[in-house]
Amino acid sequence: MGRRKARRRMNSGFINRTLFSALLDAADQYGYRTRIIEDVHGNADTYGRLIRISLVLGRLLARHTAELEHVGVLLPNINATVSLLMGLTAWRRIPALLNYSADAEAMHHACTAAAMRVIITSRKFVAAVNLDQCLSALVGIRVIYLEDLRRELTWRDRLKAVVEAFFGCRRFGPRPLPDDPAVVLFTSGSEGVAKGVVLSHRALLANIWQMREVFPFDRDDKFFSPLPVYHSYGLTACVLMPLLAGTPIYLYINPLHYHEIPAIVCTQRCRVLFGTSTFLGQYARHARVADFASVKYVISGGEKLDEKVVMLWQERFGLQVYDGYGCTECAPVVALNVPLAHRLGTVGRFLPGIEYRLVPIEGLGRGGRLLVRGPNLMLGYYLLEQPGKLWPPQAEIGRGWHDTGDIVEVTPDGYVSILGRANRFAKIAGEMIPLDMVEQIARQASPRHQHAAIVEVVSGSGESTVLFTTDPDLSRASLQHAARLLGNHHLAVARRIVHVAELPRSGSGKTDYMKLNSLSLDHEKIFQPD
Repeated sequence: MGRRKARRRMNSGFINRTLFSALLDAADQYGYRTRIIEDVHGNADTYGRLIRISLVLGRLLARHTAELEHVGVLLPNINATVSLLMGLTAWRRIPALLNYSADAEAMHHACTAAAMRVIITSRKFVAAVNLDQCLSALVGIRVIYLEDLRRELTWRDRLKAVVEAFFGCRRFGPRPLPDDPAVVLFTSGSEGVAKGVVLSHRALLANIWQMREVFPFDRDDKFFSPLPVYHSYGLTACVLMPLLAGTPIYLYINPLHYHEIPAIVCTQRCRVLFGTSTFLGQYARHARVADFASVKYVISGGEKLDEKVVMLWQERFGLQVYDGYGCTECAPVVALNVPLAHRLGTVGRFLPGIEYRLVPIEGLGRGGRLLVRGPNLMLGYYLLEQPGKLWPPQAEIGRGWHDTGDIVEVTPDGYVSILGRANRFAKIAGEMIPLDMVEQIARQASPRHQHAAIVEVVSGSGESTVLFTTDPDLSRASLQHAARLLGNHHLAVARRIVHVAELPRSGSGKTDYMKLNSLSLDHEKIFQPD
């Protein structure tokens, strides 16, 4: 069992605020006329304009909602979304960020868990991504469109926003508190029904402070932010952190635009690029060498970083990919590789202020299940079974701790290696076999295709492994050869192979293992256990 305490004292002045007051402080520090955020539609907002629009939107929605009410937000990465989030928090409403790539059932579960009665979206966006049927299936939910809100706007509303912005907005409207809920995000649902994660203003600001303490970006850099804001990685690291640090942001609407994104990064001269391993691999394959000439930092998160992606970025562009680790419940970043403290194959060291413990796993010779706590920890969960009731974080060692469900190993000098998910191990012949190892063997055998492994229970034989692959020619013989090259245990070779056209993924790029489990029931067994 391991444990580490905070190495540096948290800056109480930075975190003892709300998101909106932090935005005002950033405007005071960096200038209201400083252009800070731009989107794909050509909208470019200064701090002053962003604050004014936020106040207008917050005031208009305050007429339709109550203080501390959860307001569903169903919008893409555009400037208006950021203004809306800030405006809601300024008026002490709680934005609940909905995954627009989810199906109707998942969205209904999210709305139910957070006890939502209002969703704000845009008619143009709904039409663009075909959400009409999904919204119509949400019984009892009122949908408010931005286009309709604009028609409610009066000259008095505009005047009030100008006056409030001029006087710093600190003496008008409701008074949110640092420990109020700031946002509700939802877990990916790739391993079960999505939970609502309630993050306070203090937790979000603490995570921003933790990242800024270790990562050396500055105001001369520019962030390219393609990850959706309904994902905690996209919200905190890609939007809120640069916004409050005076660093320009370019918002992009879809991380799956592999052909377009490299050229846009080049045109916009962005210096900081975020993505998942899957997305970064695709960007590198579709880019010209010159496309990433301006890029200084490439950061990966959200899923395990493929070493082949690291090599691709180094060989083609001379850039190091910095891998990080986190979870929605921690706002999200827990550990991060940085330029002055980087070790390949790890996710870096724990951020300042993070405490951890490792709970040993029976049958596993090293590492343990990771429990964490810190100022960036969530207020609690909303669950589908008891809508609107907050369940504070609690682990087997007490309240205030979060069980990440990840099996990790920590070196004596503090570097963290992710061995796998606690529920992503198969017990075969008495051995604990990580499914990540099953996938690693597949990547060695077939590096140009995608692979994902799950556990299945075979009648009379116990647990076994199934590999889904987009390689139509992948065989068990080639997997066995790859395992020998890697020096891995023969039990880590997938016992059954299912060939698919593509792997199901969530909007943030993660493999959807729930869908794979249901798919496995519909395919005949191609390879039986030996």
